[in-house]
Amino acid sequence: MKLAIYGYGNLGRGVEAAIGKNPDMELFGIFTRRDPASVHSETGANVFSAGEIFRFKDEIDAVILCGGSATDLPELTPMLAKDFNVIDSFDTHANIPRHFDAVDAAAKAGGKLSLISCGWDPGMFSLNRLYANAILPDGKDYTFWGRGVSQGHSDAIRRIPGVVDARQYTVPIEGVLDAVRSGRQPELTARQKHLRECYVVAAPGADKEAIERAIKTMPNYFADYDTTVTFISEEEMKKNHSALPHGGFVIRTGTSGLHDEHTHRIEYSLTLDSNPEFTAGVLTAFARAIGRMADRGETGCRTVFDIAPADLSPLSREEQRRTML
Repeated sequence: MKLAIYGYGNLGRGVEAAIGKNPDMELFGIFTRRDPASVHSETGANVFSAGEIFRFKDEIDAVILCGGSATDLPELTPMLAKDFNVIDSFDTHANIPRHFDAVDAAAKAGGKLSLISCGWDPGMFSLNRLYANAILPDGKDYTFWGRGVSQGHSDAIRRIPGVVDARQYTVPIEGVLDAVRSGRQPELTARQKHLRECYVVAAPGADKEAIERAIKTMPNYFADYDTTVTFISEEEMKKNHSALPHGGFVIRTGTSGLHDEHTHRIEYSLTLDSNPEFTAGVLTAFARAIGRMADRGETGCRTVFDIAPADLSPLSREEQRRTML
């Protein structure tokens, strides 16, 4: 399967490494909006200008889009979905229905297949929310993220004028997490579940008060949370905030029995040393599935809910039944 990477930041490099771990995949090339001569591929892959991708419509099986959700993917995914099978990690939960409709229309117009919002949340966490709701219909579910660096939120801060670099840490509130695990099923707002810590490098002379205000009032990202903004130097950013860990928990508690006499807790957790590299692993597995589904003639847009688990694995159906069932 010949895959292309569109965008070569942390996630793009993670996808490059993940493709190398899958013998049934081959990296066709990297497409970048930067000068290709300035981009060094870790594996020696071909690097092309982003606009050149349309020259290779008949040679690429799927394109993995590695842009940000704030401004890149809403434009790029529909643009490419008409000519390629594409996979993205769009993670602005509130805007997923609108993004799906735009990509679905483009993919159907071109007879191609797309997958949006693929990663660990949305993605693997989404699947576990769905499974838990189906198994425990009488219950309540909760999602906690962190402590870790959110790539999407960090990218959104970097788009603010005057920001040179930024890291945003999502921090679950421990006492609330313990209350959820106890089965008490508290009613919680977004603000009660998480804190958001932002570390920002501002350009010389930038209006720091305006940057902080833009961060704290940003809808869908920070407006609904208690958010702290700390301005630091580039040196401190490199020294203390260069890693990209993350993780979190999906928890559902519920009851069963004629009189709700038994209580249960389903919990799925991730501890990630590298957020982008784990997300890349999810993207490449689902790229395999999209390739198989496209070969069967499917078109339009899909989410992780629509993908059969068997299509994710490089193993044959017989091998899956023998070794994993």
